[in-house]
Amino acid sequence: MTASVEPMIYQGQFGEFTITQDDRRGVVIYRSGLMVAALSFAIGVGLVLWQSHNPVVVQLLTPLYTVFWLGLAVSLLTIHIYLEPLHRALQAFLLVGGVASLAIAHLSPEPFAQTVYSNPLTIFGVGFTFVALTGIYFKEAFCFNRLETKALTPIVPTLLIGHLVGLLPLAVEQMLLASWAILFLVFAVRKVMQPIPPDIGDKSVFDYLHQQRQNQAKLP
Repeated sequence: MTASVEPMIYQGQFGEFTITQDDRRGVVIYRSGLMVAALSFAIGVGLVLWQSHNPVVVQLLTPLYTVFWLGLAVSLLTIHIYLEPLHRALQAFLLVGGVASLAIAHLSPEPFAQTVYSNPLTIFGVGFTFVALTGIYFKEAFCFNRLETKALTPIVPTLLIGHLVGLLPLAVEQMLLASWAILFLVFAVRKVMQPIPPDIGDKSVFDYLHQQRQNQAKLP
């Protein structure tokens, strides 16, 4: 018979907790979603910077963006964030960005990427997807002090807002886009190598906040 392994007990801020296989599986799914999003984004950026005027490349950007969005959605479903309102807000931003992207892709006669690039006002809709992504970058920078996410947090809004108002030269946009793709890949690869427990966080905090919400709901 195989001896059962006792789960490791951690001391949290509000008591002891254990990390289950479901917890670990959730982290693996979160990181897998990030990797899928980072790879599809990097491939798309590489194609844009290499052959942006190739009609086949322009058409390929739509399915790549779809895969990117789905990977990001998986990550936001499984990410551990102590503040539930913030977690729900990031998910809502992603949903708004997805609906806007779907509408643009179906209503515009031009390919999706070309429409967004040629009509910067579409960023008011599609940009919500990248607000959600920036939220992940900010969370990782705050929790793990990661250099790449510290850089990504300002790069994304700088590029999007700069393109929206037409202030950035094309060379600067290309440099920011390439930096974004490279740093996103670095971030995703480093997450794969990171130990799992830190991504789960202090489960006693989640339990405490959940209990607080239940107590508030019972108040008249």
